[in-house]
Amino acid sequence: MRILLAEDEENIRDIVKLNLELESFEVVETDNGKDAVNLFREQYFDLIILDVMMPEMNGFEVCEQIRLTNTEVPVIFLTAKDTSQDRINGLKKGADDYISKPFTLEELLLRIQNLLKRSNRQAHDDSEMFTFGNNKVNFATFEAIGNQGAFNLTKKEAMLLKLLVERKNEVVSRNQILQFVWGYDVFPTTRTIDNFILSFRKYFEQDPANPRFFLSIRGVGYKFVLN
Repeated sequence: MRILLAEDEENIRDIVKLNLELESFEVVETDNGKDAVNLFREQYFDLIILDVMMPEMNGFEVCEQIRLTNTEVPVIFLTAKDTSQDRINGLKKGADDYISKPFTLEELLLRIQNLLKRSNRQAHDDSEMFTFGNNKVNFATFEAIGNQGAFNLTKKEAMLLKLLVERKNEVVSRNQILQFVWGYDVFPTTRTIDNFILSFRKYFEQDPANPRFFLSIRGVGYKFVLN
């Protein structure tokens, strides 16, 4: 799983990053808020850790920007601002947890694991079965019903479709698709991703030449539209 760590104190950032990597997380780090927002927009993350006091944009502002487009990804504040009002502000901005410095790494890891378990369980419960138009998809079994009847999705088709569904009505960039579906070991060409979208249109669109659900956004990525 991938974690975005935004912390301007280098020693804390290094310690947290090392311990997360020892737990098999992939960590992308930054020391300022503006870069954190840009990284979030460009990449896929399973969890966000934010300091409050950062240059260019503080953690509260970063959290607000994240919540404008994504209400699901878990966000943890890790900060020296530890008054009751600070905690209330952080939770009002959309954070899922608030940890004050100094902290223990064991507590941080436990809270991360609990949030990810809750997030994954909710995602599983909410999206195991999904219906749109006359189509049905079971993300647990990869079974689907489209305009030509029942069939099975491949694992990568199911992963890409799940990503698009979870971010319905949002543009998903090619970089996000590459990271979520293929990871960092293999980078298919843009044409490969286009072929997946063409397959989805064939499976699920009444008129594949004039798609209703699966749209290509020129020069950016793709969008699953559900009104």
